[in-house]
Amino acid sequence: MKQIAVLGAGPAGLMAAEILAQAGQRVTVFDRMASPARKLLIAGRGGLNLTHSEPLERFLDRYGAARAALEPAIRAFPPSALVEWCQGLGQETFTGSSGRVFPRAMKASPLLRAWLARLDGLGVALRPRHRWTGWDGDALRFETPEGTLRCEADATLLALGGASWPRLGSDGGWASWLDEVAPLRPANMGFRVEWSPRFRERFAGQPLKRIALSFAGATVRGEAMVTAGGIEGGAVYALAAPLREAIMRDGTATLRLDLRPDLDAPALAAKLAGRGLSLSNQLRKAGLAPAAIGLVQEARHGGDATPPERLVKSLPLRLTGAQGLERAISSAGGLRFEALDPRFMLRARPGTFAAGEMLDWEAPTGGYLLQACFATGVAAAQGALGWLGA
Repeated sequence: MKQIAVLGAGPAGLMAAEILAQAGQRVTVFDRMASPARKLLIAGRGGLNLTHSEPLERFLDRYGAARAALEPAIRAFPPSALVEWCQGLGQETFTGSSGRVFPRAMKASPLLRAWLARLDGLGVALRPRHRWTGWDGDALRFETPEGTLRCEADATLLALGGASWPRLGSDGGWASWLDEVAPLRPANMGFRVEWSPRFRERFAGQPLKRIALSFAGATVRGEAMVTAGGIEGGAVYALAAPLREAIMRDGTATLRLDLRPDLDAPALAAKLAGRGLSLSNQLRKAGLAPAAIGLVQEARHGGDATPPERLVKSLPLRLTGAQGLERAISSAGGLRFEALDPRFMLRARPGTFAAGEMLDWEAPTGGYLLQACFATGVAAAQGALGWLGA
């Protein structure tokens, strides 16, 4: 048996540990937190969207520029394999009306308990409260409550996560120990809007349901949430990457909202017709929710003289910045794929492999994030087994 060190007890690291241990290797998983998979457990509060059921070609397109680098791993461990793996842990899944796949328990804790029991049965050792601080020659160096620890391993697999939700463990500190790292940036995050005090006080925390958002030629239907500092939610996250890049380039970006995408302009104009009615009552008659009505009024109070029927169909929302990594669902940037060979091994450090969100890719919410973490964990583990065998 070889001694293999896995750094990071998130989905990618634990999946890699399982593959390695099933192959008969001696595996130790190190993590800086007191317990494993903290971010997975938090994600499970929203139902734990494991993957998506859409056709694989369309699924792969969700990874944009990183598709070519991720495609071999995801084809080798596709959504159907992830569902089968989940069911093998006794966790049945179901596919929602949107095509997203969830465990029937709608939370992560039962799956994680079953998974950790399997890993324990395979002999995987978990070492919490071990923060990696780079290499000491060929040995790994950790800071622990008992002091500095050196660990030598026949192979190392890095699955240290990105930099979003740093309080849960992945703070991006590993970037200082590696070369060829693209800057870590927030992904799947909300954006800042300079609301008037009146609008903020009345509508912060209210949803915008069944709307459509448009930016740079792309349109997404879904929901959003007004926050005290701006706007967030699934439909916003789907456009987050181009919005973020536009703000970095130009300082601001204008998002367009269709507050009644199910009505065309003539039908909306007919519903808005009403003599003697105030604008609020006209908009209410047209089926707009209170927060949507507030948005139209906010625009008009700001000096927008666009007729209401046109404003409802294309309301401009000026975004002045992106939420930071501390509130982002995921992160962009990370270890560049050019630094890895096809086995997910670092070219500059043979015997060291990398997987998961610490790699330079991003994807929208909808199951694509976890799928790529699991799939690259499998691919990096298989790469390590192949390298050890060679």
